[in-house]
Amino acid sequence: HFTLHPDHHPAVIATTSGPTSDAARSDLHDLGFRGTGPTTMLMARIDREEPHYTAKAAHLLQQYGYTTEIDPALQEEIDTEWTWANYPYPWCTRDEIRAVSAQAQRIHDDIAEGRLIIHLHADDGHTTVAVGSYTTGVRRHVHLHGENHLRQETDIIFDTEAEAVAEFHRLYSVAVRPGPAPLTNLEQAVRRLLTGKPPATTAEQAPAPSVEPPVAEPGEHEAFLQALFAQEHQWERYRPFDETTIASHESLTVRVEFDHEARHRTDVAWTIAEYDGPVGERLWHATITASTPVALIHTILQHLDAPPLVAAREAHDVLPDAGWHPTSHPARTTWTAATGAITFEHTPHSTADRWTLYGGDNLDRAAWTIRLSAGAGGDLLAELASTATILVAARTPAPVPRTAPLPRLPMPVPQQRTHRG
Repeated sequence: HFTLHPDHHPAVIATTSGPTSDAARSDLHDLGFRGTGPTTMLMARIDREEPHYTAKAAHLLQQYGYTTEIDPALQEEIDTEWTWANYPYPWCTRDEIRAVSAQAQRIHDDIAEGRLIIHLHADDGHTTVAVGSYTTGVRRHVHLHGENHLRQETDIIFDTEAEAVAEFHRLYSVAVRPGPAPLTNLEQAVRRLLTGKPPATTAEQAPAPSVEPPVAEPGEHEAFLQALFAQEHQWERYRPFDETTIASHESLTVRVEFDHEARHRTDVAWTIAEYDGPVGERLWHATITASTPVALIHTILQHLDAPPLVAAREAHDVLPDAGWHPTSHPARTTWTAATGAITFEHTPHSTADRWTLYGGDNLDRAAWTIRLSAGAGGDLLAELASTATILVAARTPAPVPRTAPLPRLPMPVPQQRTHRG
């Protein structure tokens, strides 16, 4: 279902449902939508062409066999012709204007997603210019001219970064400033929509100070296990082997296995499973590696011991309010703490590790990992996310006061839209 965003016109919200929802999300991502939740995706562009590209996306999805529905207000936008006020290239046709805007959108996305690194920028007296390098694909070094829907690459492509930067200095001399230019009002609005939080100001656009993930101290897991049996008598202890302890809940529906020899950050120290009755099928399971903060393990066991008598919540609900950044990928959605200390990941196509919580912002180098299979309850996931935000907040340094950025000129305003005859 496609509908206009209520607060940012004309951004579009796509809501997916049904058994093909996960596949539809993957296709929508390829068509320009970005995930904002397990069932919602958003298209927000700097060229204000969301209705046009939504119509194309809906048509393609129908060809793929999906059922699509477009809200009447959005359909009206799709059927409405419009153009930019005071467009600097008045000789361009509507299709040519859209092609220019599409190129500007691609440049914007490449910068936002780190594929195009901006080294320097300047004001040439008319608009913003910049020099940058592509870090993926065909590695090239380019000059950029313009802002928002008018930003384009110049005709010259440089062989090296040094050549591109030297020529940029020659052209713009004392006007050259380091790094990317401040975000325009429109870019800020788009970033705010896609990330769920205000974008960084110019002074804040440097990477945030990295904070080490919280980890358990040596012996802390062992101490927690001993305290569990000493204080929580509903857990019964078995130790079939010297290296393994098993905790069985009195309900006979939860089984916990602890490996005393797990030491490395990738070693599985805990395996937890819940069953559908004493002799029932396994509902879901989790694996927890060494060094995982004890607070997270305690959250899981406490939930299994006394599940809350409330309706299931979405796992990610608490994360945007805590300043975690959502990122949508074709096969997964991640929420990362602003400091990079902890990441929460949802992989809807996976069964064994449908949900992953890990220390750091790179799963390949995670300080610790909790993997939960499909079937893990929404309340448990929400409680884990809440505990993670508390752990991050406890390690987040106090913010450094920033100087307010200078106000920018307002962006161009589209002319009055008129319906097609």
